[in-house]
Amino acid sequence: MVAVEWVGKRVGTSVSTDESAAASFLSRNQFLIYRLFSLSGLVPVGAFLVVHLLTNASILGGAESFQGRVDLIHSLGPLLVPVEIAFIFLPILFHAAVGFMIIAGGLPNVGSYPYAGNIRYTLQRATGMIAFAFIVWHLIHLHWLGAPVRGTAMPGFDPHHASSTLAVAMGSMAMNLLYCVGMLAAVYHFANGLWSLGITWGLWTSPAAMRRANVVSVVVGVVLAVAGLGSLVGVRRVDVEAARSMETRREELRRMLEGEVPLPGAAGVGVGQPLRADPSAAEPQRSGT
Repeated sequence: MVAVEWVGKRVGTSVSTDESAAASFLSRNQFLIYRLFSLSGLVPVGAFLVVHLLTNASILGGAESFQGRVDLIHSLGPLLVPVEIAFIFLPILFHAAVGFMIIAGGLPNVGSYPYAGNIRYTLQRATGMIAFAFIVWHLIHLHWLGAPVRGTAMPGFDPHHASSTLAVAMGSMAMNLLYCVGMLAAVYHFANGLWSLGITWGLWTSPAAMRRANVVSVVVGVVLAVAGLGSLVGVRRVDVEAARSMETRREELRRMLEGEVPLPGAAGVGVGQPLRADPSAAEPQRSGT
């Protein structure tokens, strides 16, 4: 019995020591961690959000316009995956981890202090949690990383047949509403974060500077929200069969230029002639929107 109690005390002491060490590390490096957290929200996470939404909005110009921009991204070839990991996924995980630590250290108090700044404080944290949950769902729904989870139950995204596969995946109104909420949460979190970033870094300290920064944040938020909502409208307007035909012709031309094996059923078909190849027969691609 004494031995058990002694072991229990040692385990408890070890856990306590580990927790104290972690807390000590965070307290010693709090200034640096908060600055990196703030900066990562702008670059690269915020920058990626801007590029992503504007790229998706190009679908308003037609399926071929959208396909061209997706092809430009995937021209990175084998570099695309390490670029995604290093400059998108890891920064998002870091930003989310520190953000959840900050949320865990405070409580919303809108009821006690109902002024605009405090409402923004609470919304910033709420939209951060919504945006993170949405990003996880977005990866499961469309990205190649989510393929093992979604299996064959949901259609994924094929970068060589961007508009048609995206339109099929976003076919239901419920899916569009889900993306609308998640996208708007991400946009608010980023736009409002621009204002708080300037305060963190001492870029605007006077009331007048804060008001000007607030205007900039609102404009950025409105522009990105319009781009995001526009992309959802554009996807719903896609003619899947026409888009698939165009995408298959582009894919066959790409394969011809790169000396790859033609798509099944496309042998002997000239450029500009209709193809009957099923895009699902193409080799799986590692990609998301």
